[in-house]
Amino acid sequence: MLNLRIVLLLIAVARAIAASEAPRPRGVGPEFAKYYKSPDTFSCISSPSIELLFSRVNDDFCDCPDGSDEPGTSACSHLSNLSPQSLGSVPYSDPNVTLALPGFYCKNKGHQPSYVPFTNVNDGVCDYDTCCDGSEEWGRVGGVKCEDKCKEIGKEWRKQDEQRQKSLGNAQKKRKEIVADAAKLRKQVEDRIQSLQTEIQGGELKVKGLESDLAEAERQERGKVVKSPGKGGKLSMLVQLARDRIEELRQALNDVQSQRKTSESRLAELETILSTFKEEYNPNFNDEGVKRAVRSWEDYAARDKPDVINEARGRDIDEIAKPDSETGAIDWKAWEEPEESDVDVLYKIEAYLPASVRSWVDKKLRDLRVLLIENGIIAPSQGSEAESKELEDARNALKAGQDSLNDNKNQLNTHTEDLAKDYGVDDVFRAFKGQCISRDSGEYTYELCWLDKTKQISKKNGGHTTMGNFESFDKVIVDDEVPADGKGLGSGERIALRYENGQHCWNGPNRSTLVVLACAETDEVWKVTEEEKCVYRMEVGTPAVCSPGQRKEDAQKDEL
Repeated sequence: MLNLRIVLLLIAVARAIAASEAPRPRGVGPEFAKYYKSPDTFSCISSPSIELLFSRVNDDFCDCPDGSDEPGTSACSHLSNLSPQSLGSVPYSDPNVTLALPGFYCKNKGHQPSYVPFTNVNDGVCDYDTCCDGSEEWGRVGGVKCEDKCKEIGKEWRKQDEQRQKSLGNAQKKRKEIVADAAKLRKQVEDRIQSLQTEIQGGELKVKGLESDLAEAERQERGKVVKSPGKGGKLSMLVQLARDRIEELRQALNDVQSQRKTSESRLAELETILSTFKEEYNPNFNDEGVKRAVRSWEDYAARDKPDVINEARGRDIDEIAKPDSETGAIDWKAWEEPEESDVDVLYKIEAYLPASVRSWVDKKLRDLRVLLIENGIIAPSQGSEAESKELEDARNALKAGQDSLNDNKNQLNTHTEDLAKDYGVDDVFRAFKGQCISRDSGEYTYELCWLDKTKQISKKNGGHTTMGNFESFDKVIVDDEVPADGKGLGSGERIALRYENGQHCWNGPNRSTLVVLACAETDEVWKVTEEEKCVYRMEVGTPAVCSPGQRKEDAQKDEL
């Protein structure tokens, strides 16, 4: 019995509480319910000093300057800057004309609640995209009745949201992989910098050693005793001149002999052609030109032929034209013995010394000569002989060492600059280095090369126009609707890439592109527009800008 009394008491208390909490007026969202608790009076939200009878709430007449007394009608819709002014309305310059409520609240049971502008209330149009329960058309203006479609719309939305969340999860997972790849690439650059620094230190020491080797080789070269080609005596000079002249005449004879043989061959061929022509032509054919040609050939054939060089004479000429080294006609070496200079005689002293002493004396003589040259006592050798192999090798070794050192220094500068370059949060765009994505649009293909260039490529001739070179990262505020496929920027702050100083636009500025990025599972150019003359905007999806733990509706939701 006692238990029954307790149950009845609890029911009575619950009824009393429910009776004390009056239901929210039409169009009021739960976050604004506290302003409508009193069943008797209502105070304007932005101007609490203005107090009205509660019966004047939603009476289709705008009493409050902020429109808070008409949450469920369109009576105060003229206060919105999006609505046209009506006769007698308060000017927009008055600070109190700002609407206190964001709009008409739709519960949308089975889906997500939302607000619609007051101008849409009872306008005779069902706004199912924002108010799927049709509650904004409660007045049934013009007989319009909006059915509650939240169940179907909510089901489809949840299905799409599940796909979006799955895509976002994949995008976040892919971003982790991209960040890991970027970290590996950065580590490779850091390791390469360390190895280059070590190689440069060793290369500098090596170059110093090679410079010393070259200096010593040049020092030894200066002290080398050489023979001048002009110091062989008058007879040797005369023999050399005669040899050069004979060689020149022999070459001319060879050329004439070759031309003679060619001419003889052509002459024989021509005579054969004319002889055949004479024998085979038709004498009855009345052609004066042919007859004159035949008579001319007969006259030519009847003449005495000049002596032609016979075969034996030709062999004699060929024999004369051969080099002396083959025929042995003149032994030039017998006439080319050079006259010994005083220096040569001096150095022949070594021939009379024992082998053990010879190398020591040679070195001392060379050192003495180098010392005398360096102190200006005697002049260095002025011979025309080529430099020694030792000197050439030393010079080549030094050049190779210097080239290798300079190449390592250039690589070090390149890698150091790359390491200091901004590749975005977590260095994520380092993994995109050298990669490009594109989108076909009409007669052009638009190409985005990450942190490099943007291009407009013609499909007709393949020519391309540079739309900008990467300049910097930036952040922009966007407020766009997201289509059903999720390929949109949404609302909020987005990372952007600025590409400046592209190809000059005729009668305009240099081309530039603003690339606005949004979270997506794959890299894709969604949209390309030309906002101003030669000022382009690309909307691009990429997993590189997805934040960990971010929901799809947070990444691309529309602001209410």
